[in-house]
Amino acid sequence: MNASAYSALLVVLMSAVTIVLRAAPFLAFKKKAPAYVMYLGQVLPAAIIGMLVIYCLKDTSLLSAPFGAPELIAGLLVAGLHAWKRNILLSILSGTIVYMLLTQLVF
Repeated sequence: MNASAYSALLVVLMSAVTIVLRAAPFLAFKKKAPAYVMYLGQVLPAAIIGMLVIYCLKDTSLLSAPFGAPELIAGLLVAGLHAWKRNILLSILSGTIVYMLLTQLVF
């Protein structure tokens, strides 16, 4: 089997697995999802966002310059934009762009 055929087969197989995994919950819970699945659907998004925030801020040094200023500014921007516009994509994208600009051009 040549490299092109192998790559094509790999893409087809990965696509099939992705489709099956995405369809599995709908096939498993045809009528209504159990209470524990509904509970996890309510609490996991906030828990995951909290873990991501902690992961992103874990290496921030508050004792040396720039003393966490880019992280603080970008974080406040994300929180403020989300409180104002209620658009998570706008908030995260804006915070990421501002953070990268601050770290590359200012600090």
